[in-house]
Amino acid sequence: MEVPQFQASLQFRRFLASQSPCFKDIEHCKIAAPKSSDERVPSLNVKKLLRRSVLQLVGLSPIFISTRPVLSAPVQEMKEPDVIRTLKLASGVRIQDVVEGEGPEAHEGDSVEINYVCRRSNGYFVHSTVDQFSGESAPVILPLDDTQIIEGLKEVLIGMKPGGKRRALIPPSLGYINENLKPVPEDFGPRRSLMSHVKEPLIFEVQLLKVL
Repeated sequence: MEVPQFQASLQFRRFLASQSPCFKDIEHCKIAAPKSSDERVPSLNVKKLLRRSVLQLVGLSPIFISTRPVLSAPVQEMKEPDVIRTLKLASGVRIQDVVEGEGPEAHEGDSVEINYVCRRSNGYFVHSTVDQFSGESAPVILPLDDTQIIEGLKEVLIGMKPGGKRRALIPPSLGYINENLKPVPEDFGPRRSLMSHVKEPLIFEVQLLKVL
């Protein structure tokens, strides 16, 4: 008389044999009945056969699972981004060349036509010759002269070429030390906004359009 556990094992083998051709041999596997009611574990060979059959059913190989190492994907080579170098002048102005430009350089005493954006050192917008919404620009003409333009911006523009772009941090001592220095917005609102920040460093993003 078969023990209930072995009856369940026999039913399981018959079920597997009916589900897949790879289990046909299981139906003919013989399991020795336990000699006593205390013997509850089937033979080791049957356990291995059942395990191998289940792995074959799901398409896996026991050897593959236990011995094949996991290979990681090859690491792609990373390219470092271009770094915009900062030049610190003796006066304290910090300049970054964004675009080199082409043509004759601007010198002290020349007049230049530029577009610019002025921001606070924390990035907040102050004033610009380019409309932020329409993109339309109203370039200004500035003489590279200490008596008419803020000294820090003059140092930024000298040496630039048409089409060139620079970003600069200008300390207040080289900025709007008086209200007559350019560039200053014509409208009252932008002018008032600019004058409220003249005692702090300002960031100018400048594009040189022409050397006159």
